[in-house]
Amino acid sequence: MSLRRGDMDRLLVGVADALAARGVRCCGVVQINSPDCDTRTCDMDVQVLPDGPRIRISQSLGLEARGCRLDVGALETAVGECERRLDPQADVLIVNKFGKREAEGGGFRDLIAEALSLDIPVIVGVNGLNEVAFQEFSAGTAVSLPPDAGEVLDWVLAATDARLGETA
Repeated sequence: MSLRRGDMDRLLVGVADALAARGVRCCGVVQINSPDCDTRTCDMDVQVLPDGPRIRISQSLGLEARGCRLDVGALETAVGECERRLDPQADVLIVNKFGKREAEGGGFRDLIAEALSLDIPVIVGVNGLNEVAFQEFSAGTAVSLPPDAGEVLDWVLAATDARLGETA
């Protein structure tokens, strides 16, 4: 299945909403793009889960700009908000993307590792550009899921059930 720009973001927003509706305690971030995100210059926001702020992580560089529009300071603000909200009782950590910052050793990388150390299942979007870095980071322990909301939900619910079974 070929993903278009923004498809993974929309999928993870839907998964987070469906999980919350089922009483699953989510933490982390999902990305919410401006409605015209089929263009190259859409605004990118992240919503800190479960009840945190929405943070604009893109910066306007002008119509002719060709570089990365990520506002690194805003991304680090989002990371800090997520770190403050990481609850050992959370059922799942959702991170919209293992991107360039994570591939370079920053961004949400430490938060992902912390959640895993607490045995909290993690869902993270990964694109082809950063797949090798993600595989190295995960040391081959990651489970690759298709970009299908139903399958992602099933995986999270199974992982949550397994975790609850271990602590019960």
